[in-house]
Amino acid sequence: MKVLVTGGAGYIGSHVVRQLAAAGHDIVVFDNLSTGYRWAVTAGELVEADLADEDAIEAVFSAHKFEAVLHFAANIVVPESVANPLKYYSNNTRNTLNLLKAVERHQVPYMVFSSTAAVYGMPEETVLTEDLPLAPINPYGASKMMSERMMMDLAAASNLSYVILRYFNVAGANPEGLLGQATPEATHLIKVACECVTGQREGMSVFGTDYETRDGTCIRDYIHVEDLAKAHVMALDYMAGGGESQVLNCGYGRGFTVREVIDVVKAESGVDFPVTETGRRAGDPAALMADNTRIKNVLGWQPDYDDLNTIVRTALAWEAVWQKKKASR
Repeated sequence: MKVLVTGGAGYIGSHVVRQLAAAGHDIVVFDNLSTGYRWAVTAGELVEADLADEDAIEAVFSAHKFEAVLHFAANIVVPESVANPLKYYSNNTRNTLNLLKAVERHQVPYMVFSSTAAVYGMPEETVLTEDLPLAPINPYGASKMMSERMMMDLAAASNLSYVILRYFNVAGANPEGLLGQATPEATHLIKVACECVTGQREGMSVFGTDYETRDGTCIRDYIHVEDLAKAHVMALDYMAGGGESQVLNCGYGRGFTVREVIDVVKAESGVDFPVTETGRRAGDPAALMADNTRIKNVLGWQPDYDDLNTIVRTALAWEAVWQKKKASR
C-alpha cells in the first residue's frame, strides 16, 4: 500500500516504518522533528511539517494517493500534560482532527491509530479489557480518548476502517541496534534506568513503595517495541483483507514491579546505580496489565520478544549506539 506515517521519525513510528518497508509498503513520513530524527527514517520519503499546518497536510495528501494512514504524532508525557493541558489538546486532539479532515476529503480507506492504556484511567481491575469504560485522569489520556472518538464517529459516517491500538508500557530497541528510543528527557522506566547505567543520569527515583503488590512498587506490562510495531503491520493486512474496525490492547498480559525492572537492568548491565525511594505520584495505579486475548484472536498476533531480560538487553545495547551517534554529531 501507499502509506502515510505521521510521527514516523519518532521512537515507535520509526520501528513501524522499518517493518512496513520490509513488508513492501510505499511510505511517506510526515514529522515535524520536534522529538524525532532524520536518521530514524530508514525508508520512504520524509516530509518535515506539522499537523497544525492544514495546508501542509493537504499538500501531501494531494501529492499521493494514500491507501492507509498510521498516526503516531503526539505529545506523550503525562506530567507535562497536567501542567500544560492545552498543548496536549492542541497537538494531540486538534491535530488529529486536522488529519481526519484530510482522510475524509481524500477518502483514505484505512487508518491505524496509536493510542494508550491511559484512556482507562484508574480502573479497579488490574488486567484490562478493551470493553472497560474510558475514564482518563490526565489530559494526555483524555486527548487520546477524544481522538479515538473522532475516528470512530468518522468511520460510522464514511467508508473508513480503523484499528486503534492501545499501548501499555513500550520499551526496548531494534535488536540489530538500528533504532531505539532517543527521546530527550524520556520518562519511561527502562529508558531512565539505562541512562543511569551509561552515566547520563546520576540516579533515579522509585515513586511509591507501599502499594499492595508483591514488593510494594507499581506493576506494569512492558511490551517490546518490535512486537508493537509488528501489530501495526498486521493491522494493515487485517483491514486490507476485509476486517472490521477494532480496538486492541497491546501488551503481554503480565507485569513486573518497578524494583524487578531495576534489578534486571542492574544485572544485565553489571552496573549498580543510586535509586532513591520516595512517595507515590498522584494518579499511579498499583497494577496495570493488558488482556491481549483480542489482538491475538483478531490479528493472529504473537510476540517474539516477550522476555524482560531481552527487552532490557536491547535497550542497553541501543544506549551504547545512541551515545556514539550523539558524540559524532
